Amino acid sequence: MTTPAVRPQLQSPTDLQSNAVRDIPAALRALLADVFALYVKTKNFHWHMSGHHFRDYHLLLDEQSEQIFAMTDDIAERARKIGGTTIRSIGHIKREQRLLDNDGEFVTPQDMLAELRSDNQQLTSEMRRVHELCDQCGDVATASVLENWIDQTERRIWFLYKTGRPG
Repeated sequence: MTTPAVRPQLQSPTDLQSNAVRDIPAALRALLADVFALYVKTKNFHWHMSGHHFRDYHLLLDEQSEQIFAMTDDIAERARKIGGTTIRSIGHIKREQRLLDNDGEFVTPQDMLAELRSDNQQLTSEMRRVHELCDQCGDVATASVLENWIDQTERRIWFLYKTGRPG
């Protein structure tokens, strides 16, 4: 006779209210899905870049994709630290993401830069929304890391904007 599997407790000790433990990880899951979508799109454009400024754009997008990917573990662990769950699969990412994929066979370098700028702007807006939620719930730790990510994202936007401007 086998013993039934015991489901381990997923909650983590926290002094945050139950609504914060429910709402913040849910917001972080959607944010994480967007970050993964942006990471894949940035790598896609990095891999498929061409043209006169290939090397500069290729290196810029590689640097940006590394920065974006570095956010993923921190976002997921923040959700877990306060007792929530996080992304479980590619399908879960697809269901949660708000940023649109780009499966285009060919995208011009200028369109790549403009699309990534727009996606980073949307990501910044989403992070500000999550920050407001954290402020309402008294989650200063998540709000603090969000502030750093917002700053990093605004820097990516700035670089993409300046790089995409005509000479």
